[in-house]
Amino acid sequence: MKQIRTYDVVVIGSGLGGLVSALLLARESKKVCVLEKNNQYGGNLQTFVRDKTILDTGVHYIGGLHPNENLGSYFSYLDILNDLILEQLNLNQFDVISFGNETLQYPQAQGYDNFVRQLLNYFPEEEQALKKYIETIRYYCSQFPLYHLKKGVGYNEELMRHSVTSVMSTITSNTKLKAVLLGNNFLYALNGGHTPFYVHALTVNSYIQSAWRCVKGGSQLTKAFVRQLRKHQADLFKHQKVNKLNFNHSVLESCETEDTIYKASQFVSDIDLKQLFSLFNEENQRKPYIKRINSLTNGPSVFSVHLILKPETVPYFNHNIYHFESEDEVFQCSDNWTDNRPKMMVITTNPHKKQSEFTQSISLMTYMDYEQVQKWKDTFNTVKKEQDRGEDYGVFKDRIASNMIELLTKYFPDIKQQIQSVHTSSPLSYRDYIGTADGTMYGFEKDSDQPLKTLISPKTKIDNLFLTGQNLRLHGILGVTITGFLTVAEMVGKEDFFDKVFKKVGYEKN
Repeated sequence: MKQIRTYDVVVIGSGLGGLVSALLLARESKKVCVLEKNNQYGGNLQTFVRDKTILDTGVHYIGGLHPNENLGSYFSYLDILNDLILEQLNLNQFDVISFGNETLQYPQAQGYDNFVRQLLNYFPEEEQALKKYIETIRYYCSQFPLYHLKKGVGYNEELMRHSVTSVMSTITSNTKLKAVLLGNNFLYALNGGHTPFYVHALTVNSYIQSAWRCVKGGSQLTKAFVRQLRKHQADLFKHQKVNKLNFNHSVLESCETEDTIYKASQFVSDIDLKQLFSLFNEENQRKPYIKRINSLTNGPSVFSVHLILKPETVPYFNHNIYHFESEDEVFQCSDNWTDNRPKMMVITTNPHKKQSEFTQSISLMTYMDYEQVQKWKDTFNTVKKEQDRGEDYGVFKDRIASNMIELLTKYFPDIKQQIQSVHTSSPLSYRDYIGTADGTMYGFEKDSDQPLKTLISPKTKIDNLFLTGQNLRLHGILGVTITGFLTVAEMVGKEDFFDKVFKKVGYEKN
């Protein structure tokens, strides 16, 4: 017989959105519990260890973390900022953009003026365009009040209809400069003329403010949240996959795992929306909004190669490299493959201690659609439930890894001799560990033609069920954190809640 636990709020899923929402609710004196299906809390914040080396699954660098910047202010309110061990990326090039066999590597720098100054060395005739670009992204960011912790939670629908392509055409006609300015679009998966410019602006602006890596991996974010949650008497449970929801018409009365029934006055879901709706009973599955959300298109997933390096062979590099076969590949995340060779790749690392002289690992990432691993869709593999996907899956991954390592030799010519071991993950890994149906990195694709279609409210048609996470407004550490605040505001009362936040943080800067 299953045991029964009762709370004020049950949070299903411990990704960043779930952790933010749970902590805010616990601080509102709610009796809260968090349910996680895996062995680790944190969703995309999870890390894993190979050859005694910590590797990140999703958090490779974070923006806007000074205490007087947006994410820094949110994290300060949550009392986790001072718990993080961070290392700031190179001020003059936190990202570099590189094309084909060209030797030039174009920098993106921290600080608005410095951003312009560094690129002027490569585009001396484009000063006005560079200044206009900075002005434009700052303007778009100013139209979203919570991005700057300002009062007002509305949005400018007309502005959301402006695509990356259309806005960039007003800034410059220089295709190479456009490619450089958009070159770190792996942060949000640029999809030609469909991606709204506000997504680009809100994402990259915080990195231009300041860019940071988490020493020893992004899981320290999870640990900071868990410490605060326990401080506020919240309960957290691992290996608790919710497999049933129990409704009384439009009220959710409880959720069930394999061994426990959790009852609550309110529920927050941080799991994949399509997975959540599959648990609805027939009466609630018929609601039109579910059909609308189920029709939305997910963005791409990722194929990753993690290289563990021989000790003291590769100097630590304090920036990220975005490699493209040509500048044309920047503008579209689809059509990324020529056989088993990707047309773009992100190259990053992670400090294992502050001011490392050498790096212990290099991670390579590229877009991959779920269709490319469809052949093995019926396999499932996690730490708790191991399954061999078969020899042909290993061959498939090895071929891609070999090609990606070959591309890496442009930047590290001797890298093949410096590798100790190679570890790979595909969309299936993200599907199995993160819980999205097709391993999507960033949830639903945003479309400038229909900007409100993917703007999902934290409130549902179930009276006491609320949503949080990357699918609602904006993905990424900052976007999901803001969404967590929006979710809790809907649950406890917007005006009083945000008055309390603004009073404590007092952040009114642009």
